[in-house]
Amino acid sequence: CVRMADGKQVWSFKTKGEVAASPLLVNGLVVIGSEDGNLYALNAVNGALVWKHTAEDKVMGTASAFASPDGKGTNIVVGSYDNKLHCVDAAKGKLIWAYETDNYINGSAAVGGGRAIFGGCDGNLHVVSLADGKKERIIPIGQYIAGSAAVDGNLAYLGHYGEKVVCADASNGNIVWSYSDRQFPYYSSPAVTKNRVYIGSRDKRLHCIDRSSGKGLWVFRTQGKVDSSPIVVGQTVVVGS
Repeated sequence: CVRMADGKQVWSFKTKGEVAASPLLVNGLVVIGSEDGNLYALNAVNGALVWKHTAEDKVMGTASAFASPDGKGTNIVVGSYDNKLHCVDAAKGKLIWAYETDNYINGSAAVGGGRAIFGGCDGNLHVVSLADGKKERIIPIGQYIAGSAAVDGNLAYLGHYGEKVVCADASNGNIVWSYSDRQFPYYSSPAVTKNRVYIGSRDKRLHCIDRSSGKGLWVFRTQGKVDSSPIVVGQTVVVGS
């Protein structure tokens, strides 16, 4: 934790593995996974450990928070290389349920509408009930999904290792459209606006795609692979390479 004003360190917390995940800020906690197999909840003010939840393998993706089904608290879901999506309560880190897939979960789950939507290295897009962790639908993609899906309503947008970006309908399992350009995989997670999808690729470019048709609109060339995820601020797209 550093101060925005001058960049001076306020506190630090050491785990027993590399930290590749991005932090989640929720209810005064910094929740973050580590390659040591733990999901940590730290006091955002002083960095003190509040709780940790232990998975059976490394935690690479960002955790996602949502209101508990009873409306009395907050729950968190996070994927792990133990092939499971873990749901824990934000107050104490107690496991509520775990949903098992057939391979690693590297990205983050999108949450909303009472469900979690996420992909994994089993080549499937999973739609899971947040209430009990039960499967609602599995949408076969057929390729490793390293990043996260951006979801709006029933539509999920994601890139995958098979060198394509797809739009999938979580309500019926249909692939609405598929976009491909050069033969490079997509590790980036997309940013979605009202009519466009922006996503980075290992072809060293940022791609802009028409949201309704899946047609490519333009590309922006960088000098290195774009694994990071773009964000849209007003009329500007910001992305690292």
